Amino acid sequence: MLDRLARLILPRPKKILLAVLVIVLCVGGGSMGLNGRLTMGGYENNDTESAKTQSALEKDFKQGRTNLTILVKADRGVDDPAVTEAGLKLTRRLQENKDLSNVASYWSTGKSPSLRGASGNQALVSGTILGDFDKVNDRVKGLKDEYTGKVDGLDVKLGGLALMNYENTQQAAKDAGRAEGMVFPLVLIVLVIIFGSLVAAFLPLAVALGTLMLVFGLLFALTFVFDANNLLMNITTFLGLGLAIDYSLLFITRYREELGKNGGQTSEAIRATMRTVGRTVTFSAVTLAIAFLSLMVIPFGMFQSIAVGGTLTTLVAAVATLVIVPALLAWTGPRIDKLRLIRRKPRPAAEEGQGFWHRLAVVVMRRPVPLAIGVLAVMAFLASPAVDLNMRLPDEQILPKSAQSAQVAKSVQQDFNSREAQAIQVVGRGIGSPAGHTGDIAAYATKLSGLPDVARVDALTGSYADGKQVAPATDASRRFASDGSTYLSVVPAVDGLSTAGKDIVTHVRDAGSPFPVTVGGQPAISVDTFDILKDKLPYALGIVGLGTYILLFLLTGSLLLPLLAMLLSALSLSATFGSLVYVFQDGHLRGLVGDFINTGAITWTTPILVAAIGFGLSMDYAVFILSRVKEEYDRTGDNQLAVATGLERVGKVVTYAAVLLSLVFIVMITSGISYLKALGLGLPLAILLDATLIRGILLPAAMRLLGDRSWWAPGPLRRFHARYGISEEGAAQTPVAVAVARADTDATTSRL
Repeated sequence: MLDRLARLILPRPKKILLAVLVIVLCVGGGSMGLNGRLTMGGYENNDTESAKTQSALEKDFKQGRTNLTILVKADRGVDDPAVTEAGLKLTRRLQENKDLSNVASYWSTGKSPSLRGASGNQALVSGTILGDFDKVNDRVKGLKDEYTGKVDGLDVKLGGLALMNYENTQQAAKDAGRAEGMVFPLVLIVLVIIFGSLVAAFLPLAVALGTLMLVFGLLFALTFVFDANNLLMNITTFLGLGLAIDYSLLFITRYREELGKNGGQTSEAIRATMRTVGRTVTFSAVTLAIAFLSLMVIPFGMFQSIAVGGTLTTLVAAVATLVIVPALLAWTGPRIDKLRLIRRKPRPAAEEGQGFWHRLAVVVMRRPVPLAIGVLAVMAFLASPAVDLNMRLPDEQILPKSAQSAQVAKSVQQDFNSREAQAIQVVGRGIGSPAGHTGDIAAYATKLSGLPDVARVDALTGSYADGKQVAPATDASRRFASDGSTYLSVVPAVDGLSTAGKDIVTHVRDAGSPFPVTVGGQPAISVDTFDILKDKLPYALGIVGLGTYILLFLLTGSLLLPLLAMLLSALSLSATFGSLVYVFQDGHLRGLVGDFINTGAITWTTPILVAAIGFGLSMDYAVFILSRVKEEYDRTGDNQLAVATGLERVGKVVTYAAVLLSLVFIVMITSGISYLKALGLGLPLAILLDATLIRGILLPAAMRLLGDRSWWAPGPLRRFHARYGISEEGAAQTPVAVAVARADTDATTSRL
């Protein structure tokens, strides 16, 4: 098929490029509205108890989750009569806003102690901005402008989850623009260093630009079918850019090699490259697509949108490479080396087999055990902090310290003994008239207020703390009742997203209730989210493991090499997770990655995305190397020579590709959002570890220890692979070729 594609492109490269240009402009032109179609949603599952509780609150009580916090400061103290009057006026103004509900304040709740700061000059107003993620995002900006600064003589500052989401969106867009402005010049400089020619350096960037325009246009169309999370834009931009450059680099490097073999015949070099690298690129794209598709079994819209976007980006990058690159090479021919800025002396034929990667492979295979033990020790050291990995849902603390929502959250954390925005809602439905159950409600609220780490319980019958009633019912208490239903608000005294906060949810759910209840709120969402992950992650791992194993078997014909490749990739990911814990959970190396708010945990999406993308990219490089090693093994029948020669042929390309892809992702470390910083460190680290220590030392060491057993498979599977396997085109094995090859290896070994 790839040879037929080459025969289609070679006679008419200009027409092919013109057709591609028209398609890219038409499809990419439709992507102008993509940003407006993205959403902040997709982080929650609608089938959980917490989601059903939220739905009941919205339906029965017209109450959304608390997402608005206003911090009020008064130098005279919040109990001053004039301040009290102004505070009540501010509360009434907010209660009259049709876009808000569930508004309560220190003054409207009978001066509840948990809403008063320990300093005595700060108090809180909480509430809910109504609407879905996007409507809330639109409304919170106006509220921020209105309720930040002097209001009714009070110093007020708006914060809460709604503002956090808005500031997150704004910060992410700002970071993406800065990152894109940095990455293109950096990548161009490295490509010029690699190729030496300005024309050759621009070729991968042309493929990357075409890939991104196609992906954005297709994603825009898909947003009418499913909700796409705004993180999708960052992932697809950097992934598409990196993969297009990687695949183009591999293609051009092999093309130049083939060009040297056949005396400069462009057409034959392109056809040979399509038959070999074309298969590798196709196979690599499918392997990476499986890693992304495994995210589909994790039932959160954010992961599923990234699964679709990542798969689409991977496949489009492969198709774009296999169409645009050969067409450009056929059109430019020798002109690809025009505008040469760096001139290198061509390596004489006699020096073949003396390259760095060849020499490294030979050294490793002469001393496989001590070198492997040394690398494993380094990996174990890097991975050791991963045993303490702690994940949490995002809140205001993912933002930079300069963000207003983060500043409000810090003030609340330092001066208040409760977390109003993280209140746990306990909903009882179908109980009849709540007025007839006031005794049960009061007894239940009293019990819940006595649970460990509970600051306060608000209910229809008043407010409760430490197992007793601390305030009577007020007008504001009527919000806890509706026709046939009631709810209670359990305010934690600790961080609701911490381990202690999760324990409160467990205690509330285990506490006996006088009527059937469901439990929701941010801490309950956290518990339900991690319960789902515990259930679904094994399926995702099974899909990616089985799919990758089958594909690598089709490539290598071995039962052992696929297992080895996956184990090595898991090793590099373990080291990456350990490094992420050391930096972002334990709070080290801020001078390197930039300052961030340390919560003692990592945002839950980061390890999953690093695992999916990092594993896929590491298998990408495994395919690059194993496909070339397999080609050499088919040609020579010598395992050691195949490893040394295969690494020599593609090791430099993998290194270049890893550096380029790392540059693409590492610019994310400049982001002000902590989880994007973590992706900016984790993905490049996983890529570089895999492309150097793993593929450069552990892979050849393991293959040397396994010997010809590396290629073992039982007879029926060998016959199956011979018929259906996918492999690079290689020369037939002959005794002379094997003898000459072995002599070359012996000579190289003696020189080393």
